[in-house]
Amino acid sequence: MAAVVVLAPVLDLRAAEPLKGELLAARGQALTLDGSAVERLGGLCLQLLLSAIRTWRADGQALTFVNASEAMTTQWSAFGASLSDLSTQDALQ
Repeated sequence: MAAVVVLAPVLDLRAAEPLKGELLAARGQALTLDGSAVERLGGLCLQLLLSAIRTWRADGQALTFVNASEAMTTQWSAFGASLSDLSTQDALQ
Protein backbone atom coordinates (compact mmCIF):
# COMPACT_ATOMS: atom_id res chain seq x y z
CA MET A 1 0.00 0.00 0.00
CA ALA A 2 1.32 3.44 -0.92
CA ALA A 3 1.95 6.15 1.63
CA VAL A 4 -0.18 9.25 1.02
CA VAL A 5 0.97 12.85 1.49
CA VAL A 6 -1.65 15.58 1.17
CA LEU A 7 0.15 18.65 -0.12
CA ALA A 8 -0.41 21.91 1.77
CA PRO A 9 -2.50 24.70 0.20
CA VAL A 10 0.51 27.03 0.15
CA LEU A 11 3.76 25.40 -0.93
CA ASP A 12 6.17 28.25 -0.25
CA LEU A 13 9.45 28.69 1.62
CA ARG A 14 7.77 27.93 4.97
CA ALA A 15 6.24 24.73 3.62
CA ALA A 16 9.51 23.43 2.15
CA GLU A 17 11.03 21.97 5.34
CA PRO A 18 7.87 20.10 6.44
CA LEU A 19 7.39 18.79 2.88
CA LYS A 20 10.99 17.62 2.79
CA GLY A 21 10.44 15.76 6.07
CA GLU A 22 7.29 14.05 4.79
CA LEU A 23 9.06 13.00 1.60
CA LEU A 24 12.07 11.64 3.48
CA ALA A 25 9.80 9.72 5.86
CA ALA A 26 8.10 8.05 2.88
CA ARG A 27 11.28 7.16 1.00
CA GLY A 28 11.65 3.53 0.06
CA GLN A 29 7.95 2.89 -0.47
CA ALA A 30 5.35 3.77 -3.06
CA LEU A 31 4.04 7.29 -2.53
CA THR A 32 0.88 9.11 -3.57
CA LEU A 33 0.89 12.92 -3.50
CA ASP A 34 -2.55 14.52 -3.29
CA GLY A 35 -2.48 18.02 -4.79
CA SER A 36 -6.18 18.81 -4.44
CA ALA A 37 -5.66 21.55 -1.82
CA VAL A 38 -2.75 23.34 -3.51
CA GLU A 39 -3.45 27.03 -4.15
CA ARG A 40 0.13 28.30 -4.50
CA LEU A 41 3.26 26.49 -5.61
CA GLY A 42 6.62 28.14 -5.02
CA GLY A 43 9.91 27.36 -6.69
CA LEU A 44 11.56 25.64 -3.73
CA CYS A 45 8.68 23.20 -3.23
CA LEU A 46 8.58 22.58 -6.97
CA GLN A 47 12.26 21.64 -6.78
CA LEU A 48 11.52 19.26 -3.89
CA LEU A 49 8.72 17.60 -5.85
CA LEU A 50 10.85 17.27 -8.99
CA SER A 51 13.65 15.81 -6.88
CA ALA A 52 11.18 13.35 -5.33
CA ILE A 53 10.08 12.20 -8.79
CA ARG A 54 13.68 11.48 -9.75
CA THR A 55 14.51 9.89 -6.39
CA TRP A 56 11.52 7.54 -6.46
CA ARG A 57 12.40 6.54 -10.03
CA ALA A 58 16.01 5.83 -9.03
CA ASP A 59 14.76 3.78 -6.07
CA GLY A 60 12.41 1.79 -8.33
CA GLN A 61 9.36 2.94 -6.39
CA ALA A 62 6.09 4.37 -7.70
CA LEU A 63 5.33 8.04 -7.09
CA THR A 64 1.85 9.12 -8.10
CA PHE A 65 0.23 12.56 -8.20
CA VAL A 66 -3.54 12.55 -7.74
CA ASN A 67 -6.12 15.31 -7.80
CA ALA A 68 -3.68 18.06 -8.79
CA SER A 69 -5.60 21.33 -8.46
CA GLU A 70 -5.92 23.71 -11.38
CA ALA A 71 -3.72 26.19 -9.50
CA MET A 72 -1.05 23.53 -9.04
CA THR A 73 -1.00 22.51 -12.69
CA THR A 74 -1.00 26.14 -13.88
CA GLN A 75 1.88 27.13 -11.62
CA TRP A 76 3.76 23.89 -12.30
CA SER A 77 3.78 24.63 -16.03
CA ALA A 78 4.48 28.36 -15.48
CA PHE A 79 7.83 27.33 -13.97
CA GLY A 80 8.52 25.36 -17.15
CA ALA A 81 8.19 21.96 -15.50
CA SER A 82 6.68 19.17 -17.54
CA LEU A 83 3.00 18.54 -16.93
CA SER A 84 3.62 14.91 -17.85
CA ASP A 85 5.26 14.48 -14.43
CA LEU A 86 1.98 15.56 -12.82
CA SER A 87 -0.37 13.73 -15.12
CA THR A 88 1.34 10.37 -14.99
CA GLN A 89 -0.20 7.91 -12.58
CA ASP A 90 3.14 6.21 -12.10
CA ALA A 91 6.38 8.18 -12.12
CA LEU A 92 8.32 4.94 -12.58
CA GLN A 93 8.17 5.27 -16.35
